[in-house]
Amino acid sequence: MCYYDAYECVIYYILGGFTLRTIQVKKVTEAITQMCKDAAYYLPEDVYEALKKGRETEESPVGRDVLDQIIKNAEIAKAEDRPICQDTGMAVIFMEIGQDVHFEGGNLVDAVNAGVAAGYTEGYLRKSVVGEPLFNRKNTTNNTPAILHTSIVDGDKVKITIAPKGFGSENKSGVKMLVPADGVEGVKAAVLDIIQHAGPNPCPPMVVGVGIGGTMEKSALLSKKALARPISVRNEHPEYQKLEAELLELINKTGIGPQLGGTTTALAVNVEWFATHIAGLPVSVNICCHAMRHAEVIL
Repeated sequence: MCYYDAYECVIYYILGGFTLRTIQVKKVTEAITQMCKDAAYYLPEDVYEALKKGRETEESPVGRDVLDQIIKNAEIAKAEDRPICQDTGMAVIFMEIGQDVHFEGGNLVDAVNAGVAAGYTEGYLRKSVVGEPLFNRKNTTNNTPAILHTSIVDGDKVKITIAPKGFGSENKSGVKMLVPADGVEGVKAAVLDIIQHAGPNPCPPMVVGVGIGGTMEKSALLSKKALARPISVRNEHPEYQKLEAELLELINKTGIGPQLGGTTTALAVNVEWFATHIAGLPVSVNICCHAMRHAEVIL
């Protein structure tokens, strides 16, 4: 039995109880096109509220002035559908694909890139991607290709999260390959070292994503994924939740503040973790500026 609408064909195959849902890739393109614009224009509410809270607790008069300007900028961007920041970033996309989903109508990666190209063109967003990183560095003119991370999950839905990443903050991120003997204090020292080296360059107040465990590249992916988590949501593991709070306190004691010094250096620290080798303790830190942009949709 097959049901059609304007965007999607859902097909149910009854084969020993197996159900398969088919999604036209056109729907992915359409969703990403809109998400690119939404993420560029509308600061997530949890980040906006954290900025306002930071303004209330900021001890530096100059820091309070900076936060006032950042908050006003976010309000203007939302009201007028304008980019929060001139660097509208490289499109980073996470897709959680239900194992009972089948895509039709074209290649999924092509569909994702078509959505990014349309979103950045229609939304008059700055195109910042070069096709080859070292020798030619010619702009691709439509902000593609995107960085796409996929994972297979249970169910028949597709969750798409877009997190445009500006490179003022991306350039100040880092990876530290620790050993188990370094322990919790070593992790704290590694994170602080990266933050202090970054200083005011990532346009704080920042949000800090920390990935712990896995391998070198897995920890980096975890730190990026941590930035896609709402900053009002803490890690479910009590010890990592405590680590998030301790790191936030330490970072806000550095005095870096909101760009020109103060007590609001970071709005949140999000930690994600994964299993690792008995000999390793990889730690990655991905920094995001105050324009902590992301958008999400479920198909």
